[in-house]
Amino acid sequence: MKRFENNILILFAHPALQNSRVNRQLMKYVMSLDGVTFHDLYEAYPDFHIDVKHEQNLLLGNDIIVFHHPLFWFSVPAILREWMDLVLQHMWAYGKTGRALKGKKLFNVVTTGGNESLFQHDGNHGNTMIEFLAPIRQSAYVCGMDFLPPFVVHGTRNITQQEITQSGEDYRKMIVSLRDGKVNLEAARSQQRLNSDLESIITT
Repeated sequence: MKRFENNILILFAHPALQNSRVNRQLMKYVMSLDGVTFHDLYEAYPDFHIDVKHEQNLLLGNDIIVFHHPLFWFSVPAILREWMDLVLQHMWAYGKTGRALKGKKLFNVVTTGGNESLFQHDGNHGNTMIEFLAPIRQSAYVCGMDFLPPFVVHGTRNITQQEITQSGEDYRKMIVSLRDGKVNLEAARSQQRLNSDLESIITT
């Protein structure tokens, strides 16, 4: 029997975690929460030999899936791409009989060195973060999942300790609220990023 409104699986992927002061701290805010499974893919599969059946069982046992990763060349780290290629199998996750993930929710938690101003149509990168995540969004759509806007921590090269702490607290608040069914999903879908205005999407 479920203890919470939603069980949450966080798939964490960072190939050089020892060099990331931001992600090393962010993960600590969520990895021990009840109702949340924190799964470090590089730690679990240093040789990239992914246990597909195990990963599929993890997906089946959770309602909300989170891809937590840095933005690498405007995409996800290699092991998360490999995970998608192997785990989201035809006729299981998609296709005529592939309904295993239908109705589950998916969103990204993304860290990036670039400031938010760069991720605008008039910024240096020319696209928003949601637009860069279009392959993930389309994959979710094909699998019948509900794709939500990302939770984004920008400017990690120059971020202060106070800003890291605030981002960590916001991350924890977001995950706990989703776990407890206290997020207005319609309001959340209207945001460019989930943490742009948490108070407007979290219910009491």
